[in-house]
Amino acid sequence: MRRIGPFFVTLLLALSSLACVKQSEFDAKVAELAQCQGTLGRCGQDFQSAQAQAQANAKKAADAQATLEARTQRANQDLSELQKSVDETTAFNASLRSELERLGANVDKLLQEKGALSTNLEAAKARLEELRRAQAAAERRAQQMKQLVERFRKMADAGQLRVVIRRGRMVLQLPNDVLFDSGRAAVKPGGKLALQEVAAILRTIPNRQFQVSGHTDNEPISSSSYPSNWYLSASRAIKVVEILIDDGVDAKALSACGYGEFDPVAANDSDENKARNRRIEIVVQPNVDELLAVDNQTGW
Repeated sequence: MRRIGPFFVTLLLALSSLACVKQSEFDAKVAELAQCQGTLGRCGQDFQSAQAQAQANAKKAADAQATLEARTQRANQDLSELQKSVDETTAFNASLRSELERLGANVDKLLQEKGALSTNLEAAKARLEELRRAQAAAERRAQQMKQLVERFRKMADAGQLRVVIRRGRMVLQLPNDVLFDSGRAAVKPGGKLALQEVAAILRTIPNRQFQVSGHTDNEPISSSSYPSNWYLSASRAIKVVEILIDDGVDAKALSACGYGEFDPVAANDSDENKARNRRIEIVVQPNVDELLAVDNQTGW
């Protein structure tokens, strides 16, 4: 049975107090009020339903917002990682990149010069290819040098020589105490054995020149045979060249010179440093044709 609200009861009492109202009119009003009450109840239900739906929609919106924020955060992280990767790639090979940027600027300029666009663009592509070939050649030379160092490793480990890079060239440094007695240019027997090992390797290196240079410390020398360190260092270099030739190295690939005390590798301020300066160097000269090709390609 439908419950009659307070408003409806009050209205009934008011109507019943009207003695002049007919029963039929009263019943009609009661029915009308009941209908209104039913409509009001349905409206309340509709309001509650709408309110529940609104709350559900608000929750969905909040969930969607949270999902969007999470995706945005992940996207930002991905973007940060991508940017880091881009930065690392951009920093790679700076010297080559600088050259490529210069070529790119040339290409941009050529694009504005409509008349010569095609010819100049092809020239830029050819230039880039030359640079790539030059880089590949440099890498091959570096690999050859690495292999050569490995072949001398046994002697280096035995303290018979050092392999160093001086002025862009590979240099074999043999201490004088391995090769010579003090103040003399005659090669000791042990030194000859060491030079035989060196010669065996030098014979296998094609298209290379080898400069043998003698070096001393700054202690003065004066004798009938060697009036100065110039004479002593040059004589020692010549003796080494003669032994290398005897051991099969092509004489056309060898040259000798003496620096005396004027090309030290350490300050002559201690016995140890002076010993380092007393040495024979065998400089592996680069192939001249290769150098000219690289110079032409890089504009040196």
